[in-house]
Amino acid sequence: QVHLVESGGGLVQAGGSLRLSCAASGNIFSINSMGWYRQAPGKQRELVATITSGGSTSYADSVKGRFTISRDNAKNTEYLQMNSLKPEDTAVYYCNAQTTGWGGERGDHWGQGTQVTVSS
Repeated sequence: QVHLVESGGGLVQAGGSLRLSCAASGNIFSINSMGWYRQAPGKQRELVATITSGGSTSYADSVKGRFTISRDNAKNTEYLQMNSLKPEDTAVYYCNAQTTGWGGERGDHWGQGTQVTVSS
């Protein structure tokens, strides 16, 4: 079993910054792709950013140049640095990790979500 625990959400004014963290634990031999998604009220969950085990990153157009995804493989942790936040970034942010367990099991796991609210 794999658990993802997120932290770092909160309330911030427009133009401000927040840093989200997501720590993975449990039956983990390796973590392949990691990512952040978000879901605003009344909207579908959308991809924000992803990072491969080798460090290659991709971003939604709406956050390019403002958000940075990173990971610490030794700590099984990923981060999302969010700068120049806008009210439209308000959402529940979810981390995702695609893992391989010690027995070769492949899994796709989600965190519990953390609220990010940006006031205008």
